[in-house]
This record gives sequence, C-alpha cells and structure tokens, in this order.
Amino acid sequence: MKVYVEEFHVSTKSREEVVVITAQVERIVERSGVKNGLALIYVPHATAVVTANENEPRLKEDILNKVRALFPRGAGYRHDEIDDNANAHLANVFLGFHVVMPVVNGRLRRGTWQDVMLIEMDGPRARRDVVVVVMGE
Repeated sequence: MKVYVEEFHVSTKSREEVVVITAQVERIVERSGVKNGLALIYVPHATAVVTANENEPRLKEDILNKVRALFPRGAGYRHDEIDDNANAHLANVFLGFHVVMPVVNGRLRRGTWQDVMLIEMDGPRARRDVVVVVMGE
C-alpha cells in the first residue's frame, strides 16, 4: 500500500467563515499517484472544523448561523475564563477536525454537490494547516 502525505495552508479573514479547499485536496490526491484508496483531510487545530457539503453562498451562511446557534460565543463556558474561544473548541469536538473520502480511479470521490470545506471558528488566522494523507494502491 502506498501512503502519500502533503500539507497546505489557508489564511482566514473572519472570526467565523467557510473556506472551500476542494481544489487543493484534489491536486494532492492527483500528485499522490494513488488510484484507489482513501484520503484523510485533517486540520491540526482545536478551533477549526473540516467537512464536506455544497458550496452555495446561502448554505454556507446557514452553516455558520447554525454553528453559532449551537455553540454561541459568551455563553458562560469555563474555558472563556482564560481564552475567549470556548465555542470554537466545542464546535471542533462535536463537528469534527477530519473527514475521510474515497479515492476512485485516481480522483477524490465526492458527491455532485460536495466540496471540502474548512470552517474557521476562531479567526482571523494568518495560517491554518491542512494535512492530507492519501493511502491505497
């Protein structure tokens, strides 16, 4: 089995935002040379989320609004006593910091409307790392 690892970086501009990273992930899958296997997309951060969904502006706004409603800032979290970002940590724990997608015939196998997205919850950040591990034959 072949294992290929590559990282890239994303800058965010807002406290909370959705950044589409599909193109970067697909280029890495292509460079990996893996024809069939799995791609792990992982963000090594405790205040960011990674997921896959439709890249539609109103949906991205809906996603952010729902995440804000589920994990509101300033809701009396104990962690906010030392750092004002407990809501971002909670979003990371409950929504996830990685996604695994199949690689089929050398391409990331995603649904018609699926794009890979990093959800920033504690920005803006000059650098968010994204690690992609492609494994297979």
